[in-house]
Amino acid sequence: MSLNKQEIIKIFRQTEALLEGHFLLTSGRHSNQYFQCAKVLQYTNYNTQICEKIANHFKNNEIDTVIAPALGGIIVGQEVARQLNKKFIFAEREQTALTLRRGFSLKENEKVLVCEDVVTTGGSVFEVIEIVKSFNSNVVGVGFIVDRSNGKVSFGYPQFSTLKVNAVSFLPYECELCKKGIPLVKPGSRKINK
Repeated sequence: MSLNKQEIIKIFRQTEALLEGHFLLTSGRHSNQYFQCAKVLQYTNYNTQICEKIANHFKNNEIDTVIAPALGGIIVGQEVARQLNKKFIFAEREQTALTLRRGFSLKENEKVLVCEDVVTTGGSVFEVIEIVKSFNSNVVGVGFIVDRSNGKVSFGYPQFSTLKVNAVSFLPYECELCKKGIPLVKPGSRKINK
């Protein structure tokens, strides 16, 4: 069964993964909405169903490896790789930059699918793409669950998201929520300065 946009949003609401308030995003921007994919992905049936949409989109591509940025993309990338029966690796932050650790590497001309949970500006995905290119490997495409940019972010490769939303976000100095005095919350895994 392939989920449609309304069904995915319903799952996010049922699992309390679509949060309303004043949030500091990984990109450094502020928003009134936060998609906490981990709250959805803790349920393996939802993880399977949502990631199936990504796997099905790329199933006819030649793929050797799926890669994702830690932390949010790991569950997505691993499930997509499982469904495609491909190798899975992840990049993690060392100091301020994403890098391959734990003995992970890529071969020259290896065909790689990049996966992520949520994209706002695409910063982590762009970093992973640069890692893939640094090994002279080839990016096949980018698959992710939530596109908060509603298609405005382009990675320069075929890309697919299961859910496109036009989520409002502000630069910190332009934030309407800050001006209203609403407390700022940082729910994600990446440590960034407010």
